[in-house]
Amino acid sequence: MSTHYVKFRSNALGRNGEFYIHLAEKNLPPFMIKDNPYYKRKAKTLILLHGYSGDCDDWLYHTPAAEFSMKYNLNIVMPSGGVSFYVDKKATGHKYCQFIGEDLINYLRDTFNIAKTKNDTFIGGNSMGGFGALHTALTYPETFGGVMALSSALIIYDLHKMKKDMPDPVMANYEYYVDTFGDLRKARNSAHDPEWLFKKNVENKVANPRIYMACGSEDFLLEPNHKFRDFLKKQDADFCYSEGPGVHDWSFWIPHAYEGIEYLLNKKK
Repeated sequence: MSTHYVKFRSNALGRNGEFYIHLAEKNLPPFMIKDNPYYKRKAKTLILLHGYSGDCDDWLYHTPAAEFSMKYNLNIVMPSGGVSFYVDKKATGHKYCQFIGEDLINYLRDTFNIAKTKNDTFIGGNSMGGFGALHTALTYPETFGGVMALSSALIIYDLHKMKKDMPDPVMANYEYYVDTFGDLRKARNSAHDPEWLFKKNVENKVANPRIYMACGSEDFLLEPNHKFRDFLKKQDADFCYSEGPGVHDWSFWIPHAYEGIEYLLNKKK
């Protein structure tokens, strides 16, 4: 495995985008991989999106991302998304969904010859990154074969409740949400809404990616994760939902990242 830090020109951002990548090892000694079924195929690619307070080194330093790469024969890609929620805003240079779903994917294909097909390309994330993974994969369903969404910040359900005179928030103020999502009364049933995107793909007869979701039973985002889980049930989606003791932290996300990766790779129900 080799690790690289990369900056490249992104048309969606109008400037350089950045990411770390663990490239899967191609020349491991036979004794290290002889009983590993993941090395009986070419390496696949998993893009991991960080949360609201993170950047491209979150997954690099807070998780065993290198072990994900070695154990599962994966190229692990960790881009920076700012505090964008990985959506496309109208303002020039703020199209983060396009940055991930087009610019980054095309760069990986052209430069590293990876992420060439839907079946070889997955996306995941935690918190804001979990929302971003769902949103990006459902926006580009022909690019991503599966999604791993951990404690997803599915705030789309509550944006319409936000008011200008809200008390000082823990994370962001009213102006931030308007700047990110536009008219908050219209965010639902729009291109910002994973439910709307899922149903649009069904109507267009485009296969949605497989979805793995997990959320801790003490996580403050449990209720919106239940809402999206219940939506997926009604849609008879190809998905898995996992819940157990835990709050909004890496102690919950890391073991469920292993579970999510194995679900996506092994196609278990």
